[in-house]
Amino acid sequence: MDKSRGLAAERLADVLREDILAGRLPSGARLGEVALAERFEVSRGPVRAALNLLSEAGIVTIVPNSGARVREMGRADARALYEVRAALEAEAAMLAASKAGPETAALFGDLLDQHAGEIAAHPEGAYLQGAGDRDFHMVIARMAGNPLILRYLARELYPQLSLLRVKHRNVTGRGAKALNEHKRIAAAIADGDAEVAGLLMRRHIRNSWIALEAQLSERAEEVE
Repeated sequence: MDKSRGLAAERLADVLREDILAGRLPSGARLGEVALAERFEVSRGPVRAALNLLSEAGIVTIVPNSGARVREMGRADARALYEVRAALEAEAAMLAASKAGPETAALFGDLLDQHAGEIAAHPEGAYLQGAGDRDFHMVIARMAGNPLILRYLARELYPQLSLLRVKHRNVTGRGAKALNEHKRIAAAIADGDAEVAGLLMRRHIRNSWIALEAQLSERAEEVE
């Protein structure tokens, strides 16, 4: 693949990723190369490369002789995702604690104050966070200073989590509990207590999974 085609593929992948994670392309939706090439006014080469990038990120499934579709994530996939998430984010929290400085407590304080205001406005809703510097978990992943952990979380695991949330909606009613868990994790990191930070993060991810699994069970019963 030449450089120009590679750049085109990355741009196409970014647009399609946004459409998928916003729910405009739902789980199971077919991603036909011809239709996408016509939509973006490009040849099928960059489209195929973009779909391969999204497949590597875990949000598109490519089946030989059948084509590409937005990934449909089942319960077993979701459980495996959360197990990997717990391991990586616990390690990220420990590394972040080992690198904490005088400014760390204030950084988390400002961020979580913003989240608290948003949760207070919608107390029964889900814990919705912004992207980048407004995402508590992303802030910790960056603070950890490990490029491999950051790349895997940002480019593969978090997009898959977003795909899961798009399909099943955000877990409602967990906002205040999640915020309190975030506050305890932030305090441990700011104190430089790596062991406690890792333990609290692993427990936080487990609680998140328990809440989501309960919601998945309720929806399965509704279908039955």
